[in-house]
Amino acid sequence: MKRIALATSSKYAQLTEDDRLLLAPLAKLGIHAEPAVWDDAPTEWSRYAAVVLRSCWDYHLKPDLFLRWILALEAKGVLVFNAAPLVRWNADKAYLRDLEPKGIHIVPTFWADHHPHTSREETRIRLKDKLRELGWHKAVVKPRISATAHRTLLVSAIDAEDAQSHFDDLRRGPGAMVQKFMEGIASEGEWSLIFFAGVFSHAVLKRPRSGDFRVQNDFGGTSQVEDPPPNVLAAATLAVQAVDATIYARVDGVVEGGDFHLMELELIEPALFLADHPEAAGRFASAIASALGYAP
Repeated sequence: MKRIALATSSKYAQLTEDDRLLLAPLAKLGIHAEPAVWDDAPTEWSRYAAVVLRSCWDYHLKPDLFLRWILALEAKGVLVFNAAPLVRWNADKAYLRDLEPKGIHIVPTFWADHHPHTSREETRIRLKDKLRELGWHKAVVKPRISATAHRTLLVSAIDAEDAQSHFDDLRRGPGAMVQKFMEGIASEGEWSLIFFAGVFSHAVLKRPRSGDFRVQNDFGGTSQVEDPPPNVLAAATLAVQAVDATIYARVDGVVEGGDFHLMELELIEPALFLADHPEAAGRFASAIASALGYAP
């Protein structure tokens, strides 16, 4: 029986309830899976046939350490899923820029790049002026390396001055991005479509609580299984096909003006809503087994 690690964070050292659903179907396929905290120094990773990234939900707080860990796994010859090059690419949300030329409609985004060889004054961007220039009444300011709406603010053209210091701080640190606020999130919700081995499995529609814009349940958001409209499924499938092979992927986006706009293509540690679909855990287990050379 092959042994694999389901990499998690110290807060979820025994995995999330959702990820624990993966253990039984993997065992039926001859794969013993066990949780392992990704930044636990004593762990001997080379004893695993593969490491599947799951609830590493603190990686964005120490991204350099996380990426060094991924590099160390590669050096030991340990398989990583999703693949290490894909993880490195996906860790910075600037990956969205690579998808646009491939015909993927992303949420309109301003990339507030900081150029280290120019003075602070030369590179200063007044957020209020930028929103006025773009014609955006509301926008979401977020770090380029982030998870679970960490350090994410909703600002309007009126109160943008209040967010200026936060915006400047992000530019000096992990990098800042500003996305047009898509009103469809509040009215229709945000789609999350889950794929295993590139094949669509199931989808959920997430909605923020009244008066908020964040759809995560940490902030009172809700989700329910829904069948995505054909155009949403087609757009999400195109996004998954635009990257190298994955064993899991979650496509997050919103419909506005009749078109699906990609918000994020989650390839590192997305919640996969395994409990929300009776076949999801089995499908994920089969994708892992196939990647290891097993015939499910």
